[in-house]
Amino acid sequence: MRLRNIKGAREIVENNPYTITEPETNKGHWKEYFHNTNPIHIEIGMGKGRFITQLSLEHKNINYIGIERYSSVLVRAVEKLEALDISSIENLKFVRMDAGSICEVFDKNEVDRIYLNFSDPWPKERHAKRRLTSRQFFERYSQILSPNGCVEFKTDNQDLFEFSLEEIPIAGWKIIEYTRDLHHNENMAKGNIMTEYEEKFSSLGQPIYKLIAQTK
Repeated sequence: MRLRNIKGAREIVENNPYTITEPETNKGHWKEYFHNTNPIHIEIGMGKGRFITQLSLEHKNINYIGIERYSSVLVRAVEKLEALDISSIENLKFVRMDAGSICEVFDKNEVDRIYLNFSDPWPKERHAKRRLTSRQFFERYSQILSPNGCVEFKTDNQDLFEFSLEEIPIAGWKIIEYTRDLHHNENMAKGNIMTEYEEKFSSLGQPIYKLIAQTK
């Protein structure tokens, strides 16, 4: 996907109070950073931030960190926060970084849940290890998640979903629940927050796939 460059996006993101510019300095100390002992949930590839922002508003007793690689995308999340008619959200922060570096930012047992929403499918087989549901990435997740921590993954891409169903057990994880039609699964759809992509694809009649995987 070709991203449109937004002039000044990097500077806007880095100077925004919701953005953490040197996240690695908080490794092992995130609870001190948030000044509480609440669980920490992260979204990798947060896009424009709709999903994680809504979560943070609905669950004040959880700390949320949204991770996005591109400033030109993350700046939209920053703009959305600034447009909200609230003074501040204390339990939400953003980080601009590559997902491959998460073990440099979070310590063992420091994260309780990871959200992956409509991740890049990397369709070419030689790029399989770049997929956020690859065994290589689940090895990283194992290093930062607490015991019984989990990953929630949603996608509109059937091939990526089938890959994930096969790959995750190979990584030593267990898939505790999954559906190939989220919006018609009463149990898994309960409390579902739609991302921008999810709303777009579901409006076109595209089924949404979801799975929840847990560390063994």
